[in-house]
This record gives sequence, C-alpha cells and structure tokens, in this order.
Amino acid sequence: MAKTPTIRDVALLANVSIGTVSRVVNDAADVKPQIRKAVESAIEKLGYVPNAAAKSMRMGRTRTVGCILREINIAQLGGFVSTAHNMLNEAGYALLIANSEGRRQREMELLRNFSSGQVDGVLMGPYTPIEGEFEDLLRGLPIPFVMIDRDQPSWCNAVYTDHEGGLAQATGHLLDLGHRQIALLTGPTRLHPGAARVRGYERAYRERGLEPDPELVVAESFLRDQGYRVTSSMLGMSQPPTAIIAGGIDMLSGVLKAIRTRGLRIPQDISVVGSGQSDLADLHQPPIAVVGWDQNEVGATAAALLLDLITHGKREEPRRVIIPTTFNAQASCMPPPARDMTPA
Repeated sequence: MAKTPTIRDVALLANVSIGTVSRVVNDAADVKPQIRKAVESAIEKLGYVPNAAAKSMRMGRTRTVGCILREINIAQLGGFVSTAHNMLNEAGYALLIANSEGRRQREMELLRNFSSGQVDGVLMGPYTPIEGEFEDLLRGLPIPFVMIDRDQPSWCNAVYTDHEGGLAQATGHLLDLGHRQIALLTGPTRLHPGAARVRGYERAYRERGLEPDPELVVAESFLRDQGYRVTSSMLGMSQPPTAIIAGGIDMLSGVLKAIRTRGLRIPQDISVVGSGQSDLADLHQPPIAVVGWDQNEVGATAAALLLDLITHGKREEPRRVIIPTTFNAQASCMPPPARDMTPA
C-alpha cells in the first residue's frame, strides 16, 4: 500500500522548512513567488492533500459560506445557487442555504447565527429595508458579506442587476407598438429591484414625451399571489391595461393565471412581459417576452467577491458590481386592439 504523502515529504522535495509549506498551504502573503511555486510543484507531484479540518482550526475558519434567500424554492434562483456552490466548492467551501421567508426578524436571526462561528462569510438578498437595528447588526458583523441584488446600504459590497435598463427597453418596446396603458407590477421601491424597475418604466415614457398613468404602477410585492390579485383588479377597470409587465421573478404565474381566469388571449387582448428567464416563459404559448439576466453570472460574481473578502479582508472602498439585463421580445407582445390605440 502506497504511503500517504505528508507535509514533511513536501518540505523535503521543495527544499524548504515545514513552516514554509504550512504558510503556502494557508495562503500566507509573505511567501516569495519562487518559493511558493516550488512548494506548489512539490504538492502537485506528491499528490499531497492538506488536512482540511486542521487547516480550518489553525485559520479560525469553518470552510462554510452562508446564503440567505427569501424563498429557496424559486426556480429562477437555481442558476445563482448552483454556480455559487460550484465556485465555493472548488475553493474548498461548503454552501449553507437558509430561507428567510422575507421576515425582518428571521433575516436578523440568521445573520446572528451565521456570524457566531458557523460560517466564514455570507451571501444575502434581504427582503426588508436595512435601517436602524438591522443596519447596526450588519456594521458589527465579524465576517464579510455580499449583498445580492440590493444597492443599499451604499457601504456594503454588492452584486446587483440593471433592472432599470431592462425595464426601459421592455416598456419602450410596448410603447413603440402603440400601447399607452401599460401596467407595471413590482416590489416595493425601498428595495433595489422595485425602485430600479419603476425608474426604467418612467424613463421610457419620458423619453417619448409621454406620461404614464400612476394608477397602473403597483410597487408593493414581488409575490405571485400579489401578481394574481392586482392583475385581476386591473382587468376589471373601465379602462384596463393593454399590456402588463410582471416586475418580479416569481410574479409571472400569478399574472398569467388572472389573465386566463378572465378568458383573455395573449397577445390579442393583452400583451405580457415577465422578469427573469424561466421554463414558464419559454414553454407558454405564445412564449412570454422577458427582461432577463444571467443568474449564473450573479452567482459566480458574488461567490468570487466573497472569497476575495474572506482571503484578503475588507477593502477601504466597497466593491459593487452591476449585472446587465437584456430584453427578449417574444410573441406575447403585439400592438393593442385598435380601439385602445391613441396617437403618440
């Protein structure tokens, strides 16, 4: 049976001390490049595998990263979670996912638990405003964290999506088709996705010298049930919208259900735009136009940023990365019925 290589074997082959090998294994910054290269070459040649548990104890690390999401069963988040997991796993970290249910106290409780030695860093997309006690908790965290799709507080490291640009494209497309009564359903404007989508929507109208109907903008929730309720209510108006934008990755099913319940056809009676690529949007007949972004890129960027913070510590200036969006026009959008068209 072949002998398992030890740290002493690596030191002998690289012609360095055991302490030097230990510093290389533990990513110490004071190792000269040529020595690091010699040690890494010896490790590779011998097939030496450091004792992860011992390494974690020496460095005071758990080799685990926490991830706090509102709902872990939202299908569109699969790409984010999978990519972040794979990147962290390659770096020797496990990913621990927690469901906050969108509740402020639950979010704070999870952060306290994670920061008490359970994890080395946190990825989080809070559903409640970060202010007061919540912000104080974040400022005092002993571990690094990265905000997901949140641009506030401004002092946090964050990866967020350009929802404003995507919504401006989608709304502009509908306006150019002749729609004027365009409904936007999205989350609260105290959160980045909701605020950015409303800005993009208003920008598209403004760029064409038009004014949106404020009654057609409902920025209260990202939930599918809210999408159903608000869509049902709007379709009962004397002048209902001729197009609806579901401004949340979990809202489209609620919007489509309300339209079907009313017996309306897409796009002959009403045009629809969703947010985030999904099987529902792709497989619906006709396929639903969407404002999309790469969830894999979000996951990879957030994981890389957090790993850098864990390894090298906090930087003086926060790092903030914006992920671009695209508008994918599909057959779910067409000019409104002739009776609803008005001149630009």
